[in-house]
Amino acid sequence: MTQKRVVQRGLWFDEFEVGVLYEHRPGRTITEADNVLFTTLTMNTQALHLDAAFADALPPFHQRLVNSMFTLSTLVGLSVAQLTQGTIVANLGFSEIAFPKPLFHGDTLYAETEVTDLRESKSRPGEGIVTFAHTGRNQHGDIVATAARKTLVRKKPE
Repeated sequence: MTQKRVVQRGLWFDEFEVGVLYEHRPGRTITEADNVLFTTLTMNTQALHLDAAFADALPPFHQRLVNSMFTLSTLVGLSVAQLTQGTIVANLGFSEIAFPKPLFHGDTLYAETEVTDLRESKSRPGEGIVTFAHTGRNQHGDIVATAARKTLVRKKPE
């Protein structure tokens, strides 16, 4: 008897539906090490991310902020296993990016994604364009990041 195998993957273009909201779990608790590493790897010398004495002295937050590009990257990353693992061809673009509230060291980022648009590719048979609306919330449910993302996704192989 052959054992049934299940390989974790994202969804094929044909499996997406406009209006479906995906909640991605687990969340990701952001550490000081995460923030400092990402900030220094990307050559971002912003003192609000790196210099505790500087950030602690400044209102309104009086503490270091998590780098917003790390927040955006993590928000999208939290969606990969459920939506695009192994099925995406490429990210086509990001728009409508906003950070209504900051994240701080020790906060947990939770992600959810709504499919807002689907269309078959006119130039690439076997693929389609999926538009996602990503929303990131902290452990209190406050929205800390939003972004729209267009992706090119494979259709289910025949």
